Amino acid sequence: MSEKELGQHIIAIDKVSKTFPGGVQAVKDFSTKIRRREVVVIMGPSGSGKSTLLRCLNGLEEPDGGTIIVDGIPLDDNKRHRLEIRKEVGMVFQSFNLFPHLTALENVNLAQIRVRKKSQKEATNFSMELLNKVGISEKANNYPAQLSGGQQQRVAIARALAMMPKVMLFDEPTSALDPEMINEVLDVMKNLAREGMTMVVVTHEMGFAREVSDLVIFMDDGQIVETGTAEHFFKNPQEERTKLFLSQIL
Repeated sequence: MSEKELGQHIIAIDKVSKTFPGGVQAVKDFSTKIRRREVVVIMGPSGSGKSTLLRCLNGLEEPDGGTIIVDGIPLDDNKRHRLEIRKEVGMVFQSFNLFPHLTALENVNLAQIRVRKKSQKEATNFSMELLNKVGISEKANNYPAQLSGGQQQRVAIARALAMMPKVMLFDEPTSALDPEMINEVLDVMKNLAREGMTMVVVTHEMGFAREVSDLVIFMDDGQIVETGTAEHFFKNPQEERTKLFLSQIL
């Protein structure tokens, strides 16, 4: 996406750190800014702090230090601020986390009714739009156990979109899928990117990163090692740690 098409910063992360019990520092002084409509891909080896960072961004983990501001709202101890950020930031996990006793449609409906206070009819109409958007409307009345992994993940994406978020976080959304199901999920994500959704994606899918990302961040040991465009990252990385990582996965 061109500089003109990208908007002002919607997320500002400044010197965020997170240490777990036992002294494991998962994230160390992480700072970056993310613009509206920007697709940021975060890469790095296992244990480099990528998932922890995403969980800090929507309040699932408490940073030990630093600040996070989402669309002008600080992620702090204020409960109202946290609720607003939870509404604005959708998250899709490795595991699908669907309610097994609810149909695909009911899974997408639930938060709309409980949090957004929509009527059953309003929620259902919007949910069907979203299920159609992710290419799975014909499975609306199926339960998760009746769906493939790729189909379940697409329901999970629809569920996150149902809250009408301004930012979508994806934590290795294809890592639990069989290889033939990966593209159906990546295609949905590519369409979201083309429509201008601000996205932060932790993934090892190199093709996706090359095609869609505006910015690639490479993390190791909880820190940013290198950052740049996809062109820079894949064709002209500067850091030896980045070069080693790419040589092992490409």
